[in-house]
This record gives sequence, C-alpha cells and structure tokens, in this order.
Amino acid sequence: MARMRWHPRVTVAAVIRNSKGRYLLVEEQPDGEVVLNQPAGHLENGESLLDAVVREVREETRREFSPHALLGVYRWRASTDSDTFLRFCFLGEAGPEKADLVRDPDILATHWLSSGEIHNGPHSLRSPLVGRSIRDAERGQAFPLDLLVDLMPADE
Repeated sequence: MARMRWHPRVTVAAVIRNSKGRYLLVEEQPDGEVVLNQPAGHLENGESLLDAVVREVREETRREFSPHALLGVYRWRASTDSDTFLRFCFLGEAGPEKADLVRDPDILATHWLSSGEIHNGPHSLRSPLVGRSIRDAERGQAFPLDLLVDLMPADE
C-alpha cells in the first residue's frame, strides 16, 4: 500500500508583551465565531521564518516587529482527520501602530490584554496554541534565534 505524503502547514506567530505585562492579540472571525489569536500566519515559499513573522505582524497589526527569541515550536492538529500545523512562535517587541500601513481585512481589531483576560475573557482562543504560548512566555521560556538556520539556494 502506498503511503500518502504528509504536508504539515507551517505557520509563524508572535508573542508580544508590553511594559505593562499586556499581550498584543488580534481579533478575527475565521468560521463565523469571533476568536483571539497572536499575530500569526503561514510561511510563504522562499521566505525565512523570521521574515515571515515580521511580515505577519506588520500585516495584522500595522506594527513593525523585532523578534528576539524563539519561544517554541508547536505541533497541533484539531482532530485526527484535520491538517497538522507546525507553528514557530517568536518573542519580541512591536513598535507603534502605523496608520499608513493597511491591516489585513480578516483582522477585526487588535487588543492589548492581560494573561487573565486572555485565558478567562469573553472570547474564545483560535487554538490551544494561543494559551500555551502565553503560558510558556510567562514561565520565561526562550531560545536563541541562532537555532534557526536557512540553507537556501543563492537565487531565493
């Protein structure tokens, strides 16, 4: 029997905490239900993980993002018959919102929320990855960015 080739969906996400201990989250409505997520999205062909997370934060929050650590690599699947997501989550800082940048139309709003508001607030989280990465950040988990190595052809 031939085995089907597995294709995980590679995504990036940013955990951004301000000086007041609040986290930057985006509000979205992917399947008709309003949910909270970190700024996150898919890795594009030829793009580095760091370039991808900087782009996603800019597109979803209208802010520039400076990653300073890898928070973790997370594998998640909602059910046995759904896609597997492989998520690279980064810690970093975001600059001020830039009014001249266009926000992704799928993002309804951005919010600075406390950990308690995230875990116990009125909105659902997009996936268990959101809560887990906040807890990992609060535990002080962080890995150096030089763990990531890109060995790509020169023309990419």
